[in-house]
Amino acid sequence: MIHETAIIHPSAKIGRGVEIGPWTLIGADVEIGDDCWIGSHVVIKGPTRIGRGNRIFQFASIGEECQDKKYAGELTRLEIGDHNVIRESCTFHRGTAQDESLTRVGSHNLFMVNVHVAHDCRIGDNCIFANNATLAGHVHIGDHVIFGGHAAIHQFGRVGSHAFIAGCAALNKDVPPYVMAAGLYAKPFGVNSEGLRRRGFSKEAISAIKQSYKEIFRSGKTIAEVLPVLEELNKSQPEVGILIEFLKENERGIIRA
Repeated sequence: MIHETAIIHPSAKIGRGVEIGPWTLIGADVEIGDDCWIGSHVVIKGPTRIGRGNRIFQFASIGEECQDKKYAGELTRLEIGDHNVIRESCTFHRGTAQDESLTRVGSHNLFMVNVHVAHDCRIGDNCIFANNATLAGHVHIGDHVIFGGHAAIHQFGRVGSHAFIAGCAALNKDVPPYVMAAGLYAKPFGVNSEGLRRRGFSKEAISAIKQSYKEIFRSGKTIAEVLPVLEELNKSQPEVGILIEFLKENERGIIRA
């Protein structure tokens, strides 16, 4: 059902079973998948592709031009996966030509009130971003990440899968997978063990991850010295593999105690 006051551009593609509320604007080159629910006073601009089963609440701004002075009207995109919940006043911006011209959001994520996803961000699946969480441009977030309220991350920052970012944390360095981070500027505070247990990680896997954490943050070793130890742990506990991959791709440096 599309409310009579909604404004839909002729080039927009609306899937089956989509509901669009009053005074919502759907612009050119927007594609909305089946069974989405779009509340009132939402603005969606293109080129933007939204998957199926998403819920977007009032006053959200999706697919707007980015807040980057280098942006000069190039054709850039926003892609959103399936079954996300995007609450009131969230802002998702399209990419820039200086990166890959794409901002991409995965599936099954919850974005609480007033979350900002800047240009060229990459967000995985099953993440939670609490109220007023802020992602600067070019940020990469893994799967199953929890971002506390008012937490913010510097441009080009990375947060690995299963990490937990406390409320009001300020991230100016990368946060490896599985790590809990808090503070201004954020520091590591152990492994997100409770989250891992809830997601079915075995005791052996969690133990190996904790041992990896000690090697990275408490041994005094460099990343180059830590990697052989983690690779040995990875032979019996493959969950350590994403830590190894993350550290090998490290450019900005990781948070430190």
